[in-house]
Amino acid sequence: MKYIAKEGIGFIIVSLSVSFVSFILYFYIGDKTLKYVFLSLSLIFLIFFIFNIYFFRDPERKTTLKEDEIVCPADGRVIFMQRVFDDRFLKREAVKISIFMSLFNVHVNRAPINGKVEKIVYNKGRFFSANLDKASLENEFNGIILNSNISGRRIAKIAFVQIAGLVARRIVCTIREGDEIAAGARFGLIKYGSRLDLYLPLDFKSYVRINDRVFSGKTVLGRLL
Repeated sequence: MKYIAKEGIGFIIVSLSVSFVSFILYFYIGDKTLKYVFLSLSLIFLIFFIFNIYFFRDPERKTTLKEDEIVCPADGRVIFMQRVFDDRFLKREAVKISIFMSLFNVHVNRAPINGKVEKIVYNKGRFFSANLDKASLENEFNGIILNSNISGRRIAKIAFVQIAGLVARRIVCTIREGDEIAAGARFGLIKYGSRLDLYLPLDFKSYVRINDRVFSGKTVLGRLL
């Protein structure tokens, strides 16, 4: 299915199949109570089928960056942007940007910059609402540390972290340690509502502000000075 993330195809097929079978059974079952049950199931799974098509949409986007720019890795809303000390990934001070993805955003994640995957850190944590500050520390997450050359200089340990939310129960990451990835290239998704954090060098100059709407592979977050 073009423009549908492959991770969602199974959900789409199952929900449509259950809806169709339930609808057929509605006509063949004589008991009125069971007819009502099967009709309800058919409608519920039809709605779920439509929702999955919407949720797993994967539009084509062309990433165009100027020198030293960083592109957004997720659709959603900027909920945090501040200088922090990152003791989990970069092991130093960094500019942290958090993007909250609601159920209605595109959930396919894209690389913010060209580079080579140095390390992937996975932690099976808890499932607090992804818009809460403690979600960054306590929720299930998958952190990707990327080395990248920009303008001939070595930019070490740029990190972007997929974080599960209250509803999200599965993080998908399609890249591995040692892989080369281009800015704007797809690298995974998080199913059903989530958050993505970035940890960038201190010389990062932001083009966005808190509460701005951003789009993966399209919105330029800022540049490195």
